[in-house]
This record gives sequence, C-alpha cells and structure tokens, in this order.
Amino acid sequence: MSTGRRLLNYAFSFKRIIITALIMLTIAVIADLSGPFIAKKVIDNHIMGIESVWYETKDANQAVQYNGKLYKKERYIDSNEEKISPARIIQVGREFVFVDGNISYDGERTFKNGELTISKAGKAAKYTATPLSKAEIVAFYKPEIPYIIKLMLFYLALVIIAAGFQYGQHFFLQKSANRIIQKMREDVFAQIQRLPIKYFDNLPAGKVVARVTNDTEAIRELYVTVLSNFFSSSIYITGIYVALFLLNAKLAGICLFLIPILLIWMKGYRKFAARYNRIIRSRNSDINGIVNESIQGMNIIQAFGKEKQTLEEFESLNNEHFRFQNKLLNLNSLTSHNLVNVLRNLIFVAFIWYVAGQSLTATAAISLGVLYAFIDYINRLFHPIVGIVNQLANLEQALVAADRVFELMDVDGIEVEQATIDRYKGNVVFDHVNFAYKDNEYVLKDISFEAKHGETVALVGHTGSGKSSIMNLLFRFYDIQSGKIMIDGKNIQDMSRQDLRKHMGIVLQDPFLFKGTVATNVTLHDPSITKEMMEKALKDVGADRVLKHLELGYDEPVIEKGSTLSSGQRQLISFARALAFDPAILILDEATSSIDTETEQIIQKAMEVLKKGRTTFIIAHRLSTIRNADQIIVLDHGEIAEKGNHEELMKKKGKYYQMYQLQQGSSLVG
Repeated sequence: MSTGRRLLNYAFSFKRIIITALIMLTIAVIADLSGPFIAKKVIDNHIMGIESVWYETKDANQAVQYNGKLYKKERYIDSNEEKISPARIIQVGREFVFVDGNISYDGERTFKNGELTISKAGKAAKYTATPLSKAEIVAFYKPEIPYIIKLMLFYLALVIIAAGFQYGQHFFLQKSANRIIQKMREDVFAQIQRLPIKYFDNLPAGKVVARVTNDTEAIRELYVTVLSNFFSSSIYITGIYVALFLLNAKLAGICLFLIPILLIWMKGYRKFAARYNRIIRSRNSDINGIVNESIQGMNIIQAFGKEKQTLEEFESLNNEHFRFQNKLLNLNSLTSHNLVNVLRNLIFVAFIWYVAGQSLTATAAISLGVLYAFIDYINRLFHPIVGIVNQLANLEQALVAADRVFELMDVDGIEVEQATIDRYKGNVVFDHVNFAYKDNEYVLKDISFEAKHGETVALVGHTGSGKSSIMNLLFRFYDIQSGKIMIDGKNIQDMSRQDLRKHMGIVLQDPFLFKGTVATNVTLHDPSITKEMMEKALKDVGADRVLKHLELGYDEPVIEKGSTLSSGQRQLISFARALAFDPAILILDEATSSIDTETEQIIQKAMEVLKKGRTTFIIAHRLSTIRNADQIIVLDHGEIAEKGNHEELMKKKGKYYQMYQLQQGSSLVG
C-alpha cells in the first residue's frame, strides 16, 4: 500500500470530524467569495446604474424630481405603472449631463455648448443635454443609497459567517490532525514493543527515537498545516473558478492555463525535493543517534580524551545535513514566490490584452462591476496558490518522514498477548540446540542439558562462550535454528512469549531502573503486587538496610537509569523486583559482579531465600559465588566443555579447575 493511501487511512479513522470541517470550510469559502459579486452588483446596478434608462412618471415612490418632473429608473417601475417618456443621464469626463430622451448607441462621448456628441465606428449622434449640478447628481443617486446599505450589511453578515465557519473548520481540522498523530504515535510505540530484540541489535536508539518523535511530528505538520492548507486552497480555487465562469466564461478560460502549469511544476519540484528530504531525514536520525550515544558514553569519551574525534564525527554528519538543507532552500527559493509572481504577471498580461479594446461603460461587453469582480477574484486566486506552493516543502518532508515511520511499522513484529498460562514448575531441557545471530555463524552448538525444578544451574566460560545467548534463547528474545527447548515437557516454540515470560524473572549485571520511585521500580505498577509484598521483597533481599538512609524511604524518586543510586542499591532493587514477581525460573546474569563485598554478602544470603522453590540460572565470572550450585555448565566457544557440580568438576581438573585455580591465585596475589 502506498504511503499516501496509508496516511489517508489514518485520516479516515476520524472522517466525521474531517467531513464536518470540510463542510464548514465550504460554507466559509462560499460566504467569503460572495464579496466580489456583491461589489459587482453595487457598482453595476447602483453606482454605474445611474446611466441606465430613466422614465418620467407620476408615482413619487423611488422617483427623483428634476425640472418639475418625476423620473424613475426603469428597474424600479412596476408593470402596471405608466412610462411617460424616457431620459438618460450620461457621464462625460467628470461631468454628468441630462438627456431628455433615449440614445441610439454608446461610444466616445464629448459635451460642448449644451450638446452631447457620441461617436462610434465613424458615426456620430448629437443630443441636447443639460449639465447636472452636484446637488442634482446626489438627488439622482439618493434612491440607490438604501439598496447599497442593505448590500453592505448583507456583506458584513457574510464576513461574520465566514469568520465563524473559518474558525470552526480550523479547529476541527487541527483536532482531527492531533487525534491522527496521537493514534499514529501509539501505533508506532506499540510496534516498537512488538519488534524482536534482534531488530535493535544494529539500530541505534537515537534513530528509533527520531522516528517516534521527529518523524511523527513532521507527519503532524502534514495533517495540521499542509493538508488543511491544501483542502482550503483547493476549495477556494474551485470556488473562484466557478465565480469567474459565472462572470465571464472567456476571461475565465484565460485563467485555466494556470492548472497545467502548477501540476507540471509540482511534479518537477517533488522529484528533487523528495531526494533531498530523504537524505536530510536520514542525517537527522544519524545526528540523533550520535548525540544519544555520546550522552550515554560521555564518561568514556572524556576519560579517553575522545572529545575531538566525537566532535569531528558529529560535524561531518551536521555538515552533510546543512548542505542538503541548503539545496532544498535553493530549490524552494527559486520556485516558490518567483513562480507565483511570474504566473500572476502572465494572467494580468492576458487579461489586459483581452479587455484593452473594450469599452468600460455599463453597456459595453464588460461592465465596470465585472471588471472589478474579475480583478478581485484573480488577486484572491493567488492566495491559495501561494499557500499550496509554500506548503509543498512541508508536504515532501512529511511524506519522507511517513515512509520512514511506515518502514518501521512494516517490520514483522510479535503480537503482545495477555498471559493465560498457569504457573509452570520450571523443569528446563535444552535438547541439541544450535543457534546463530547471523546466518551460519553459530554461537551455540549442540547444547544439551537439563535443569530440574528447584535446582541452581551455573553457566561459566570465557567472554563470548555463549552464556548470555542461552539466557536469550530461554526468554525467546531469539529463536533457535535447530533442536528444542522445553519447560515442563512443553516446547517453548508452542508457547506465546508472554506466557513464557510471565513466570520468569531476571536480574542483570547492570540493572535498569525506570523513572519513578523505589517502590514503582519493584512493582512496575503491577496491581497484583501489593505494598506489603513490595516491602517484604525489599526486606528479604536486605535492601531495607542499604536504603534506610533515603529521605523518602521507598517513595524516594528515581531518575532515569537510577543514576543517583549506587550500583549496590540499584542491584538490590532489581533483586527485590525479581522476588516480588515470584518467578518459577530465575536468571541472575552476573548479578553480583558490580557490587562491593559487603553488599555481595547481603545478596548472597538473600539469594538462598530467593532460589527456594524455583529453578535458578546463574551466569557468573566469579566462580566463588557458584560453589553451591547443583550443576555447573562450562562453555567453550559455544559448546559444553564440562558439566557437573563444583566437587565433580574440580576432580576432573579440566577447564573449570584451571579457571578456578586461576581466580583463586589472582585473589591470593591481590
């Protein structure tokens, strides 16, 4: 499905609000575009209308008294009213003259010595005429004043209506846009939670953040500004063309050539702008990525004096971003206002050419009112065109951003389901398991072992031997290439990930704490874990002694990653979290390697309580911490080199024995 279609589908989710806005917009446009028509009526019928045919009459209603007689405009005479004799009022230069009778035709006018001469196509007609004083001219205009006032009040009412509906359409379009982006961000975040762990292996966190925030914000601009502008501009342009054709079809036809020019220009613009915007958005993500990485590793950067190198990498990305921003700026500068001004001038040249030979009086082919309305509409026509042209850059940015967001959403994810399985015992079997993160690069080869309910199994080996990979497979962060992993005799491939993980707990070497409090980091806002359970878990792991100095106790605020707490405090909170959820299978991933000796002693005592009644896997480098394990599995380059308990492995004097002796020797030397 195309990007445009998918964006449209999001809009259809709130179609009732959008349709309401479009109806309000249409009413506002009709009300607004009525202005020139009203002005035309005022000019042609009531201002220039003084030159229409007048008749002597006996009815004083709407009549003007002149030389002792009553005169009334033909349009005000009732059908049953007697017309005595015609008369005309003709403007010659800045003068108005009264002609007692009608004229044969109109043309070039001159008035001299009481005689009006009208010349046309070599012919000339002469009429006896009387110049009118200012007071007499005002008297002849007086019947028109009530009509002009009524039309002005009607126009004022339309302006108020247009303003009200413009506010309404703007409000509803903005509301629908905000709703759409709210839904899209929720969908994107939900998709991130569905994505498999391997997706994030090669994608920096900053790039993911850019798609959730920067790219969706660009799409928000599409709905809030671009589409609302396009909607309103399209309706305005359509309304103006309808009005132009109602006024004069030939003149309106001249303006039609704007449409193919705009379409051709838009196609050419989008071809270049899309390419520039893709690079700009990509570099923006890269910049986010490097900033995020630098903040996370600032202590390492400063410790090793890598500030200059990091700055150079940032400047390289920033300069490329700047270069393509400038290219886009040049494209916009060359084609936006310049194009509109050229088109405006072309339209006016064509318009002047068409009307140059026409007379501008009321009886000519084009009246002054039509001319005024036409010029007004042409000027109004370019406002929405400018709006469309100026928003094309934002449109392209939004479409490129949408491509990136939908690319993320198209990645096959794992549906998040409600866990329904009953608590399992925790008998774990690895049966000839083979696994590779990349094709044919196996990190685990023919792994087979069994961990019975209540047992403690330790995994040891050099860095990269596959210890953490076994735990990743047990949690189904990754799926195996061959073999089977079973819990209580059931293949974990046949279980949903939520069912599998519901009864598992993990404590990492570098525990992750969320923003909140000590208490919420233990309960993770799970309503099934009461305050009493939380406090008991913290007490059981000995955290009450280590955290007792905190001013607010368990309600002490925890900032991102718990950076205000010591390593030991963070680890104890992580232990309490695992205990509070009462898992059937517990995984301790080098959980005691980053804490001090005193805290380790507290945790070692708590671990004995923690391990009771559950299957426990311990990944450890410090072999002294796993002497009491029921089973120790020694891994070497992805294969099981040895397995047994501490005494059995020491008797074999194999790899475990060598590692143990080496560590004991190191500790003695230390």
